[in-house]
Amino acid sequence: MLGGNGLYSNPEWPEIINKAVAKAEESLKAQLPRLEEVARKNHEKVLQAFQEERVASYHLHGTTGYGLGDSGREVLDRIVARILGAEAALVRGQFVSGTHAIASALFGVLRPGDHVISVSGNPYDTLEEVIGLRGKGQGSLMDFGVLHDTISLDPQGKLQYPLIKEKISPKTRMLMVQRSRGYAWRDALQIAQLEELVEFVRTQYPQLIIFVDNCYGELVEDKEPGDIGVDLMAGSLIKNLGGSLAPTGGYVAGRADLVELSAQRLTAPGVGEHMGATLEWQRLFYQGLFFSPLTVSESIKGSVFSAAFWQALGFEVHPEPESYRTDLIQAVKLGSREKMIAFCQGLQKGSPIDSHVLPIPSGMPGYEDQVIMAGGTFIQGSTSEFSADGPLREPYVVYQQGGISYTYVQMGNILAALNLWRQGLLS
Repeated sequence: MLGGNGLYSNPEWPEIINKAVAKAEESLKAQLPRLEEVARKNHEKVLQAFQEERVASYHLHGTTGYGLGDSGREVLDRIVARILGAEAALVRGQFVSGTHAIASALFGVLRPGDHVISVSGNPYDTLEEVIGLRGKGQGSLMDFGVLHDTISLDPQGKLQYPLIKEKISPKTRMLMVQRSRGYAWRDALQIAQLEELVEFVRTQYPQLIIFVDNCYGELVEDKEPGDIGVDLMAGSLIKNLGGSLAPTGGYVAGRADLVELSAQRLTAPGVGEHMGATLEWQRLFYQGLFFSPLTVSESIKGSVFSAAFWQALGFEVHPEPESYRTDLIQAVKLGSREKMIAFCQGLQKGSPIDSHVLPIPSGMPGYEDQVIMAGGTFIQGSTSEFSADGPLREPYVVYQQGGISYTYVQMGNILAALNLWRQGLLS
């Protein structure tokens, strides 16, 4: 409920939570003009892309079987390419996840003997088996003879160019960047940092391909990786660009020749991007994409609230409330297994679906540690709607993603804090 000062409060909550809510709302209020300006620019860009590609009602209807001659699919590819500043894009429901889209791009472009350097630290957990860093290795990039090295960011979260120079060899084909923080306690990489990397590569190593794992980063800033010259990027449609409506799918975007190679990997050589039925999800892809600047904006507002709220409750957060944001992820360091489980179980109570369900740690395909996940979403695993999860390992950090509305994120965080308080886990 709203208190007399216009702030969200409840006399039944403990004073510590009411004070944290008030502080978080004030923190967000100071940042709203900048956040809303970015959202406006991105919504204008998306709307203009729809208009320039002359989207018509018949583009919203899907195809079956082979999906030959699907003009709606072709137009959607061009719209996403425009939005991401790319020459071409491959937007498909056949991608089962962002990891699948990234894997298709990597396997499509790289060849045996090529060398890849992850320049932003360890890749996201689910990519470790794709590369061959974990697991039996059968079918991984390393199993096919692709070499891999990792260079961590420096303590200030910057790319380490001297170390990158040392690692580059005649076999190096690609520099791979994970834009978001993923499951790591680090800064997400800003577009300005990616622009520095592009300048470094273009002036000194023009033969190299720059690939960006763009998950959680789309439409957070007013520029995209393609706008500043990144060669290839990939991501998921049940994150930012799906606007919480896309029921599945992912995308690859960038240079036309590299996107074509990725398409050959997704389908088959000679088939590429020319086939793939769009079924019943075509309208949802278009509509979700159009809404995505608004849902991303709401998510960022929720992240700012979450950071300030948990910081006021005495927890370490990353990024901090006033930090510049380039992805949707908000990390909260809880410090114990018990607090992490209580957090996720409390947040789950604020979900529209399965609010009565109790999340528990369990194994997940692609992850080495047990993972706990909270978020009753209409689309399974749709982090654009709102979720919180993380691997059960020291220092027990929970990562919040998305949020279809600011109020939804606010309520989820308050319920998580109340659950900690009731269990005696909140000072």
